[in-house]
Amino acid sequence: MKVFKKKGELTRFQILAEIAKEQPHLRQKDIANELGITIQAVSENIKSLVDDGFVETGAGNAKYTVTKRGIEKVKSEAVNLRKYADNVLETMNTYKSVWPAIAREDMVAGDTVWLEMENGTLYAGKKKKSAYGEVLKDATAGSDVALIKLGGTIQLNPGNITIIQVPTINEGGSQACDLEKIREIYNEGFDKIGIMGTVSRAVINKAEIKPDFEFATPHSTVAASKRGLNVLVFAVGKMSKSLIRKLEEEGLKYTLKNVSIKT
Repeated sequence: MKVFKKKGELTRFQILAEIAKEQPHLRQKDIANELGITIQAVSENIKSLVDDGFVETGAGNAKYTVTKRGIEKVKSEAVNLRKYADNVLETMNTYKSVWPAIAREDMVAGDTVWLEMENGTLYAGKKKKSAYGEVLKDATAGSDVALIKLGGTIQLNPGNITIIQVPTINEGGSQACDLEKIREIYNEGFDKIGIMGTVSRAVINKAEIKPDFEFATPHSTVAASKRGLNVLVFAVGKMSKSLIRKLEEEGLKYTLKNVSIKT
């Protein structure tokens, strides 16, 4: 938008437009409040507008008056601004929100395909489901396909979340854990494994369990569960409380497991 390419030109235009309204007793404070800028900024811009011949001061009862040249400037820039806004609206009206999915079969642009979430990933296929979309570009089976005009509802239930409370280092750390019980819980079957804390890392190393995430674990756990995945999280001491707080904020259910060796 060339009309406002120079720094501060939009502000000058707005101030000029405010003065052009010819409101009686218009003050710099009023302009500043209307535009959300400082009084100093208004003062400096008005001085600039006066120097350029767009505004006069002290004419009649009005403190500020737009000159003929100023009126032409407001009209010209307002027209240019309207053209720019019209172009933006035209662009947005034709803008297509594009969503990626994995194609189950070869797909051709314009096809209507059906969507489902599987193991946390969105898939598109030709078997009818409760959600659908339109193929934007041709895609082969197994590749990512661009979809537009999504509709319907993807049937998805939150996955189960199990939290294993790991003893702190002061409580004995990994040496105080019942590894057999941990393996029993792990063998129940989980899609994703998360850890929180150094002791948790030591525990899964001993149990020969590979984690999927260990940073931003509360957020990762929430994201995975909302995609229908079952998540197992190892959390040390107070870290389990921060995880639980996050899950409760998101309205997700969880199961708490204690794996400390009974003495």
